[in-house]
Amino acid sequence: MDRPMSNLAFAGMSVIFKIRDLIRPPKDKLLEIGMKSGACVLDYGCGPGTFSIEAAKLVGESGKVFAADMQQKAMESVKQRAASEGLTNIVPIEANSPAGLETASFDVVILYDIFHDFSDPESMLKELHRVMKPDAVLSFSDHHMKEQAIMSGVTGSGLFELSKKGRRTYSFRKVAASG
Repeated sequence: MDRPMSNLAFAGMSVIFKIRDLIRPPKDKLLEIGMKSGACVLDYGCGPGTFSIEAAKLVGESGKVFAADMQQKAMESVKQRAASEGLTNIVPIEANSPAGLETASFDVVILYDIFHDFSDPESMLKELHRVMKPDAVLSFSDHHMKEQAIMSGVTGSGLFELSKKGRRTYSFRKVAASG
């Protein structure tokens, strides 16, 4: 995705996500990751913050969740939801790339329902690889893509390999950079 969606489109997406979350609770996806208390999480393309909020609860006060999205309305939603839940371990970041984030700083990167929108997925994967700790998990889910496209899209760069296929997510681990 190269530019933010309209506020109307974002509002519509948020309503659809609320319905989705009633049917498929976000916590169920996150439990597949094995997220631990104290983890540092990047929810990249966080949208209205559904997974950011649940991740913040799972990592607890000793953990931190960075909720990143290029959409200003997403940041407003995340801030409002975090405040209403009394969560202080969420850091909203309005960004269209992880380029400004610190190298090797995240235990988990959540990449849900956004990969299909990337105009340059390989560059995005390189940046995500860079910000992940050596033993970090890239948790991936994109209902717009079939399994073969997911596998080739994420592992084709040689930066990631599948570590586990769950019921709702794919978990990838970093492949050490060569050279």
